[in-house]
Amino acid sequence: MAVLSVKNIKKAFGSNVVLTDISFDVDAGEVVAIIGPSGSGKSTILRCINQLETIDGGQITLLDDNMIAGTSPDGKPIYSPPQVLRKMRLNIGLVFQNFNLFPHFSVMRNVTEAPIHVLKMPKEQAVEEAKDLLAKMGLSEKHDSYPYQLSGGQQQRVSIARALALHPEVLFFDEPTSALDPELTGEILKVIRALAQEKRTMVIVTHEMAFARDVADRVIFMDQGVIVEQGDPKEVINHPKEERTKLFLKRYSEDN
Repeated sequence: MAVLSVKNIKKAFGSNVVLTDISFDVDAGEVVAIIGPSGSGKSTILRCINQLETIDGGQITLLDDNMIAGTSPDGKPIYSPPQVLRKMRLNIGLVFQNFNLFPHFSVMRNVTEAPIHVLKMPKEQAVEEAKDLLAKMGLSEKHDSYPYQLSGGQQQRVSIARALALHPEVLFFDEPTSALDPELTGEILKVIRALAQEKRTMVIVTHEMAFARDVADRVIFMDQGVIVEQGDPKEVINHPKEERTKLFLKRYSEDN
């Protein structure tokens, strides 16, 4: 059953068309990796789903909630009421490439802030759940540390714990290893691999081709704002059918 449905999404910044008729579904427990060259629209589609950007057309459905309620006379989408959009946001967890932790908050407060103030969770429960999540991330000794005292890999693991603390239906990763060196990249990929084994529903924008091939249930290749090819990761990455996919993977392997 589709937890997330993206239909005919269009997005432009002025005259620059970034997304053209993007459609895909994500089923419960499925891991979808989105690959493609820089500027292909991968991060933009994540930002549209997470309401960090507005769309110019199409529909995004999360569980039974529709982001768009209708269309104005001039053809522009009319967003659903604030309570619907808020409910959709609460069902989504987003891990950014640059961590986005609150620098003046401790690790514990970074993880508990949203559950306490957004979900209205009792502080004791939020702290207990945060302890469990931080232990899962290998950060049990870092509760009282501040972001500047952590490595990049540790900061990203705190970001993942923070996203999980809201119990999202879908977890999104926007190039979660791009700001890390190769050794720390391995730490984060290990965490995401473990989450995939738990059958968490995830959408991952990544440049890690081997990781996408080995962990994802499906790979989507985007280029110039369109989905060029999608399917079984091993088929798409090892035996691409479309010339644009072949060219990207050839260039990617040469660059790396």
